[in-house]
Amino acid sequence: MKSISGIVLAAMLASGCASQQQQGGQSRMPPADRVVVVKEVGSFHVGGRQMTLSGLPEKELVFSAGAAPRRVNPNGDFEVGQMYVQYIRLDAASRKGRYPLLMWHGGGLSGVTWESKPDGQPGWQSFFLQAGHDVYVSDAVERGRASWARYPEIFETEPVFRTKQEAWELFRIGPPGSYATDPGKRQVFAQGTQFPVEAFDQFTKQGIPRWASNDAATQAAYDQYVQKVCPCVIVVHSQGGNFAFNAALRAPDKIRGVVAIEPSGSPDPEKVDLSALKGIPFLFIWGDYLDRATLWTRASQTLERFEKALQQQGTDATRIDLPKLGVHGNSHMLMMDRNSDEIAQRVQNWLVAKGLSR
Repeated sequence: MKSISGIVLAAMLASGCASQQQQGGQSRMPPADRVVVVKEVGSFHVGGRQMTLSGLPEKELVFSAGAAPRRVNPNGDFEVGQMYVQYIRLDAASRKGRYPLLMWHGGGLSGVTWESKPDGQPGWQSFFLQAGHDVYVSDAVERGRASWARYPEIFETEPVFRTKQEAWELFRIGPPGSYATDPGKRQVFAQGTQFPVEAFDQFTKQGIPRWASNDAATQAAYDQYVQKVCPCVIVVHSQGGNFAFNAALRAPDKIRGVVAIEPSGSPDPEKVDLSALKGIPFLFIWGDYLDRATLWTRASQTLERFEKALQQQGTDATRIDLPKLGVHGNSHMLMMDRNSDEIAQRVQNWLVAKGLSR
């Protein structure tokens, strides 16, 4: 018997795809009339360690208006360095992917990256569920529902918050100097943008503080996540790229493919032996205006060396530069751009070509 939640979720996925297909006349693949049945929705935390604090002063705090104050003791045991994962698994008849897709977000962001887009349209989580994949969406250490820890007692550095201007320019929605507090005065690239600029302020509500000192804990949590869930295919964005590449180096038997959406970092092929990655297919996708921001000029050059090193050792590594295919205006947030379904379909086609989906 199908659960009520499974029926409801199947209907939501189908109707969400139909609504996007109607907007702007852009077709959405898979077809909107394909209904998938969800078998299970769940979540878990993975990674982390216990830390004990002592010697900190107690405080008296009021936690709710009108409530009596109570004394708080910050000393004791804490669980820190964990990450959060939500999964949606399909029933056997709906599943076309051979392995679950693990979606890893970028810096200053969370798993929301893959959920509904800031303009209200369905995101890649919905797309790939509709395409027949079990989908796992995570919040890395310090982000979202993974939670964070005290500074400076546990996290060694202070949190860093991204301004709207940094997001506008770093994510290549507009050129340097084009952001304005007044939305009506913001300027996009003269050639246009695929990012839905009317939803930019909504997008920046997703911003989450990040720390510069937690890479080791984050990598450890990702590695434990891979051991718990995989074999799998990783779909990764931006800062998450280096974590995914290193996770694959540590557990090449667990990773069946890596889809890297504008990764911002990678292992140095002159310092790291990449031979463990030889049997894993890689797909790299890049948007537009990479030459308009110094960070992305450097990042894309660094990643190009990584990609070439993979190819030279015989790894199946494919690079898609969207502008070279006549697809222009894509920002760093490819999965949120207006043509995100077109890009997702290219990923799905690659998954099918590599035998990772039907």
